[in-house]
Amino acid sequence: MINATSLRAGMVIKFNNELHSIFAFTHRTPGNLRAFVQVKMRNLRTSAMFEHRFASEDKVEKIALDEQEVEFLYREIDTYHFMNIETYEQYEFGEDVLGEAAQYLVPNLKLKIEFYQEKPVGVNLPAAVEMKVIETEPGLKSATVSNVGKPATMESGLIVSVPAFIGEGEVIRVSTTTGEYLERA
Repeated sequence: MINATSLRAGMVIKFNNELHSIFAFTHRTPGNLRAFVQVKMRNLRTSAMFEHRFASEDKVEKIALDEQEVEFLYREIDTYHFMNIETYEQYEFGEDVLGEAAQYLVPNLKLKIEFYQEKPVGVNLPAAVEMKVIETEPGLKSATVSNVGKPATMESGLIVSVPAFIGEGEVIRVSTTTGEYLERA
């Protein structure tokens, strides 16, 4: 058990008898009131995001997870196939385990899958992934970097706003935390 003030983004805790991943936290000490910790967390079973306020003296159960480095192989309807890099053991996960992370999966992507009591509970994506633009309006050669964007569909089906000079077939880097265009690859 740890104090609520020790919570950090990325931790997995047990709250209301379910596992939750911490996405953001803020420690606040308002004027004449007691200090508290405001956290935004995601239920790992239902993928529901919500905020909760812990008193600074509250105790929470931090969960230790096992991680395995895997490589994404391919997608088959609603099933995603992965292979453990060290043992070559293969896993199949549905969208219920992957959640929004499924939008960033491209073949040969290396990532980590978290297990709790030998059951998969989540994935850790790299900070950015390289994806190919499948569909967008034609790129403009005369366009320069500006804040004007256009929608582009990536190979995984993710839609990202890209600058006007990006055309179909180009490979770009996309942030997995914000879902925004970063740069050409």
